[in-house]
Amino acid sequence: MTNLFKMQSATYFLVFSALLAVVIKLTHQHRILTWLCACAFWVSWKGCVRAFAPELEHVCGRPLGLRFDKKTGDPYIADAYFGLMVVGPSGGLAALVANEAEGEPFRLTNDLDIDESEDVIYFTDSSTTFHRSLFSVMSIDASRSYLSLRIGVSRQFLNACLSGDKTGRLMKYDKSSKGGKFLLRGLAFANGGPDAGKLDTFAELPGFPDNIRRNSRGEFGVALHTKKGPVARFLLSNSLIGNFALRLPISFQQLHSLFVGGKADATAVKLGKEGEILEVVEDTEGKTVQFISEVEERGNKLWIASVMRPFIAIYDLDQTTHSLEL
Repeated sequence: MTNLFKMQSATYFLVFSALLAVVIKLTHQHRILTWLCACAFWVSWKGCVRAFAPELEHVCGRPLGLRFDKKTGDPYIADAYFGLMVVGPSGGLAALVANEAEGEPFRLTNDLDIDESEDVIYFTDSSTTFHRSLFSVMSIDASRSYLSLRIGVSRQFLNACLSGDKTGRLMKYDKSSKGGKFLLRGLAFANGGPDAGKLDTFAELPGFPDNIRRNSRGEFGVALHTKKGPVARFLLSNSLIGNFALRLPISFQQLHSLFVGGKADATAVKLGKEGEILEVVEDTEGKTVQFISEVEERGNKLWIASVMRPFIAIYDLDQTTHSLEL
């Protein structure tokens, strides 16, 4: 996936010597400063205003988890690139809460939950090996009145699954002491977390869960990115097979299509308090929604989102004939 950035010299301050490294930094004003060489080459983006720009997510951020603190009304965000962040109850720019724990930086912050009684936040880092995506500069054109950079982005979350990576972590952040610590390590693509102090199998599901949300009755809604088809089972049966698939000369989109069996479907599962399956909602042909990543039940409606598609869908739980509204 590529994007052409055009930065007019009259707008940006550029001092160029040699392109040696790429580091993304977030300032306290939420301006993005991209360091593109070891000497001096700064480019400032104050924008990041497009609603859907997957090629810019490593620059603008990519929220993967969101929870509201019921005491303060503040929404806390698990951002894949920037770590744990918070926004005030009236909105505005996100502020950094934590991007490391015990001196170790986060790499793929994924989801969170808040314990208001203890004033702590539990959240996950899915891998210490892989980012959500890998950013690279493919070409530079300085022959015109502006500088053009051709940017390449390759998604890496599938690498974490197929390679057998088990470097995910569960963390705890204490809001009063403003300190974080690791509770569990060695997790396979951690996304969500167990009860504090305990590790157990809560439920066995027929697919790949992506986020879990509790409703007002204490039941759990789980979004399945896709079901476990024969191809996915084969690719995950051995890390050697998965790593071989990652080396195939095909694009991320082609590899993902292979992984899901060429089928874009959607499945949401409701679990009881003991992990039993209570209800399943499916779009088996993916005609309306695909690759869902979260289901949130509010006011007898199921709000559905996707990590790969730009939509919010609403499923009415009260209607006799159910339909999805985008």
